[in-house]
Amino acid sequence: MKVLVAVKRVVDYNVKVRVKSDQTGVDTANVKMSMNPFDEIAVEEAVRLKEQGLATEIIAVSCGVTQCTETLRTALAIGADRAILVETTQELQPLAVAKLLHAVVLKEKPDVVILGKQAIDDDCNQTGQMLAALAGMPQATFASKVEWVNDRLQVTREIDGGSEVLSLQLPAIVTTDLRLNEPRFITLPNIVKAKKKTLDVITPEALGVDVTPRHQTLKVSEPASRKSGIKVASVDDLIVQLKTVAKVI
Repeated sequence: MKVLVAVKRVVDYNVKVRVKSDQTGVDTANVKMSMNPFDEIAVEEAVRLKEQGLATEIIAVSCGVTQCTETLRTALAIGADRAILVETTQELQPLAVAKLLHAVVLKEKPDVVILGKQAIDDDCNQTGQMLAALAGMPQATFASKVEWVNDRLQVTREIDGGSEVLSLQLPAIVTTDLRLNEPRFITLPNIVKAKKKTLDVITPEALGVDVTPRHQTLKVSEPASRKSGIKVASVDDLIVQLKTVAKVI
């Protein structure tokens, strides 16, 4: 079983995001970047499938600027066998990423494609579903458990108010949720080994994919600051405040 895992370079989740002064986007200058947490879970799940003897090769793929090689090296240190960077300086929106991944899927012919359910920078939650539509492959989103049962991929996914179990015929696409696993700590020997693993660089043009943005961001602004709360002496005072100040009753 060949597994392809898509990873994205995003602002580290511990960093307080700041909006540029001209409100054209988020300020990423001198900001720590890391692998999208949901994608890190996807890589970990692929490695676990290999440790179970189910996966024979893990390919990590990223789309974006040259610095994405750092993210791919992290995936290689976790346990991926080789990596592919689709290098471009163009702004990549979910559909463009899905098209690029589809082109890589056609080239590599993986049995399973694993992605994070969403990226923490744009929160779109679209790429996995779009890729499934383009590739015509069955999908299981928000996976909290992945098993191999009766020559099929059995995925438990989280839904509103509970969970459901899907049985997928390969090739298939899975998007990961937080409860799927806890990524392992990367050791120094594995970091050293990752530097020796293959990392290929290609371009969208080589894949025959047009990544021109389809929509334009007009303005990015920080959320309005919340007003401080007040204390009331009694229930009657609370009702007065709700009626006259908050005007919610």
